[in-house]
Amino acid sequence: MLIALATSVALGRLLHLRITLTDSLAPAGLYRLIIGAQAERGVLVAAYLPEAIAREGVIRGYLSRGDCPAGAEPVAKLVGALPGDVVTVEPDSVAINGVRLTDSRSASRDSAGRMLRHVSWGVRRVKAGEVWLFGFNDPRSWDSRYFGPVPITTIRGSLKPIFTW
Repeated sequence: MLIALATSVALGRLLHLRITLTDSLAPAGLYRLIIGAQAERGVLVAAYLPEAIAREGVIRGYLSRGDCPAGAEPVAKLVGALPGDVVTVEPDSVAINGVRLTDSRSASRDSAGRMLRHVSWGVRRVKAGEVWLFGFNDPRSWDSRYFGPVPITTIRGSLKPIFTW
């Protein structure tokens, strides 16, 4: 049993497979990581969060431990905004370049009832080398609404579904 598990893990890493069990962004399932894919708006990606953000995610239970440099798992999110885009974050919605995104309301509390910090409300232009990552199927999806833009270099690659449930 242990040998089978170790073989499965090794094969998964070799083939760049990832199991996603949350529906905050995409259906739960098995995804293949396409390393080196360009960041494009609307593409599902796996990303390492910056160290301070990742540590907060692990401490609060939003992220499990994983192989990111900060010791957290990579997140699976949609690229919502790219350098040069204008992001408007308000309590009831997020807009990219003036287009309001569906189900993008920010939550004030997390699922444990704790206060959920968010970026300051307002309009900002995405800087060179940054992206905004979102998961809008759940207002509590911990994403750029709460921690802001992340370096584009944190994106590991795009995620392509193999099998979802």
